[in-house]
Amino acid sequence: MKLAWLLWMASWMAPVAPHLASQTCLATTVYLEARGEPQIGQAAVAEVALRRREMGLWGKHVCEVVTAPKQFAPSLVPPGTPLDNLQSWQLAWNIAGEALHTWSLPRDKRRYVVPHAMSFYSADIPAPFWATGSPLAVIGDHRFYAVN
Repeated sequence: MKLAWLLWMASWMAPVAPHLASQTCLATTVYLEARGEPQIGQAAVAEVALRRREMGLWGKHVCEVVTAPKQFAPSLVPPGTPLDNLQSWQLAWNIAGEALHTWSLPRDKRRYVVPHAMSFYSADIPAPFWATGSPLAVIGDHRFYAVN
C-alpha cells in the first residue's frame, strides 16, 4: 500500500462510512508515527490526534486533523511512502479501532494513556520550539506534551 492510496480511499469512504475512514486515517498516522514503538506509545499517538479532533483543532474529522499541514506524518512524508509492514499495519489498525471506541465513550468513562497530551515528538529529532519544560510522559522514543 502507498500512503496516497490509503488517504484517497479514506476520503472516498468518508461520506458513506465515516467510522471506517476515521479508522483508516488514524491507523495510517499510528503506523507512520509510531510503528515499532510499544503498544501504549502507539495508543498515546492516537490519543493526541483524537484529543485535537475533540477540541476542534485542525479539523472536525480525524482525517482532517491528521492530514493538517505539518501536524502528523501523513502530511510530512512523501505520498508514495509504502506502508509495507503488514504486522505493524494490523497492530496500528487495531489500536486505532480501540482508540476510536474509547473516544466514543463519555469523558468520565474513558481511560487515557497520557491525559492532556496535545503533541509529541520523537527523541530521534531535535526538540521542536514548543517542547519546553518537562514532558507529561516519555513512552518509547516519544515525548508527550500539553502544549497551549
